[in-house]
Amino acid sequence: MNWETKVTKLFHITYPIVQGGLAYLAYSELAAAVSNAGGLGQITAMSLETPERLREEIHKIRTLTKKPFGINFAIGQHGRSFEQLVEVAIEEKVPAISVTGGNPKPVLDMVDGHGIKKLVLVAAKRQAQKAEQLGADAVMVVGHDGGGHLGRSDVGTMVLTPQVVDAVSIPVIASGGIVDGRGLMAALALGAEGIEMGTRFIATKECIHAHPAYKQAILDANEESTVVIKRSLGTPARALRNEWTERILELEKNNPGYESLKDFISGEANCRYIHDGNTANGFGWAGQGAARIQSIPSVQQLFEQMLEEAGAIRHNWNNKRSVE
Repeated sequence: MNWETKVTKLFHITYPIVQGGLAYLAYSELAAAVSNAGGLGQITAMSLETPERLREEIHKIRTLTKKPFGINFAIGQHGRSFEQLVEVAIEEKVPAISVTGGNPKPVLDMVDGHGIKKLVLVAAKRQAQKAEQLGADAVMVVGHDGGGHLGRSDVGTMVLTPQVVDAVSIPVIASGGIVDGRGLMAALALGAEGIEMGTRFIATKECIHAHPAYKQAILDANEESTVVIKRSLGTPARALRNEWTERILELEKNNPGYESLKDFISGEANCRYIHDGNTANGFGWAGQGAARIQSIPSVQQLFEQMLEEAGAIRHNWNNKRSVE
């Protein structure tokens, strides 16, 4: 079945499926598995300690796949400079980059003219229009359903996606709450040219940096198992509900400020949960779509399952039209 869209043609991939940046989790093994399966895998740059570590990951992924891949720059969340990391991506002639969590202009300006495809994550129609003006080749639009850092609005993926599709001329990739073939077909029906998934790729065999306890928590999740923290700081983000996030929410009721919250929302607290499996003393990001995840397949198996489900839906739609 042909899954060609503007996104597959733009990135020279087989299926319109992009792997999210996934701080502290998206390294060469997972990214290569996604690219080999026909999607666009990504390496998270800002989670790496030095520019040379990023160069090592780029060299490693090129031993694992000959397919296109991307480098994600989550520039707004780590409190560190990104210029040297972007320079490495340029020097290594990576096929694509994505920018999340901050003003994309400095990164887009740096890679302009180097033949690198440019993706920008947005959470509002105006942000998408601005990204297009700045030279983005495509935008990923994340609704309030998504995991990790979100926009300040509570608008969900179902409403936000067509709003953005109608507002820009570049391809739109839907993100937030999408974990299966149903989500893929829904996104395409809304006018998107592809999907981005984050939480679903955590619960795969190739996401080797995610502790089994983190993956199990995703499997155990239902539709009430995630909460939005950091609203009081103006940087809302969705995580799995546990005692740690409940403590954060309790603190936030009194608007304590960053200094009072920093130890609870730090990268160290995140890594205690996702790397060490210390689920009582840290937190793990996850979107509402975790409620629909019940297995830990390989990435290849996941693609096969999703595309079989999506293909069955497409076949059913065609049959309905022929009956009419």
